[in-house]
Amino acid sequence: MGVAAGPIRVVVAKPGLDGHDRGAKVIARALRDAGMEVIYTGLHQTPEQIVDTAIQEDADAIGLSILSGAHNTLFAAVIDLLKERDAEDILVFGGGIIPEADIPLLKEKGVAEIFTPGATTASIVDWVRANVRQPAEA
Repeated sequence: MGVAAGPIRVVVAKPGLDGHDRGAKVIARALRDAGMEVIYTGLHQTPEQIVDTAIQEDADAIGLSILSGAHNTLFAAVIDLLKERDAEDILVFGGGIIPEADIPLLKEKGVAEIFTPGATTASIVDWVRANVRQPAEA
């Protein structure tokens, strides 16, 4: 990995019908305060809208916040769309109310990391810094 050409760019998204976005906003602010560029998509985004935004914004990662119980469907849809659009270099991570039993299945599908309630903003920032691929300077 080379030296970053700029700050890490992260799309933070709330897919599906879940209308509770406090956690997503806290994470977006923590990432921003850590020097990352954050694009917050707002509530009720479709997987297509999230992937479109990530590609248009040249994002390095997508952070999904899901509290609705639809995590298996929504994470898989985002991962599948990234594959279809040849954008698998965009790392997907997420958090929310996700049962421990579902985490290995989500990781098998390609989700890089899941943060559950109790994860600190510092641990999420540290994980993003350590795991998001940054473009090398030419």
